[in-house]
Amino acid sequence: METNERASYLTFRSIFSEMGCFSMNQIRFGGGYKVGRNSISRWVKEGKLIQLRQGMYAFPEALQDGDAPFYIANKLYAPSYVSIHSALAFYGMIPEAVVQITSVSSRKTSFFENELGQFSYHTIKKEAMFGYTIEQSAFHPTWGMLIAEREKAILDLLHLYPQYTSKQDMLDLRLDLDDIDFARLDAYTEQYGVKALERRVTTLKEAYLL
Repeated sequence: METNERASYLTFRSIFSEMGCFSMNQIRFGGGYKVGRNSISRWVKEGKLIQLRQGMYAFPEALQDGDAPFYIANKLYAPSYVSIHSALAFYGMIPEAVVQITSVSSRKTSFFENELGQFSYHTIKKEAMFGYTIEQSAFHPTWGMLIAEREKAILDLLHLYPQYTSKQDMLDLRLDLDDIDFARLDAYTEQYGVKALERRVTTLKEAYLL
């Protein structure tokens, strides 16, 4: 029985390991291979799988993969892309370390916590779901991570945190704007279509003497 169980797990790994994370629906219908919920629950208890949220799993190797949290953030709650503080930290635009993986989504605000960390999702309107790019994982070339461009990460931050209104507020963010494309920032601001955001962007430019 133990030999059969090990063979079953190894077969399961061979089918799903490249996916990074996977849902019960994918397990149920993927690869022509059938595995029951009892086996999944047992493998979680044995540390052979990590439960990311209800009905979604990853292999424990993800704990050692520096890119896995960003990739999994996209999959945990879709549609979404990594933005705000996590994207700014990814580009080295803020000095602080980021504890949570912060994303934006057109769905309602949500939060998940698992062995990989904390994942928060902030709501923006569907029309504002633009300005992100696909970054390839350094560990898994087949993994594409959806992450805001520098300019869009700034806009998402200023839109979702309206307390940043004065020049001093903007300076307190300690943003490194050396690599910002200001023509793109202006175009994205207009596309966002929020007047209050336009005023905050103007204040940001004035604060940093741009």
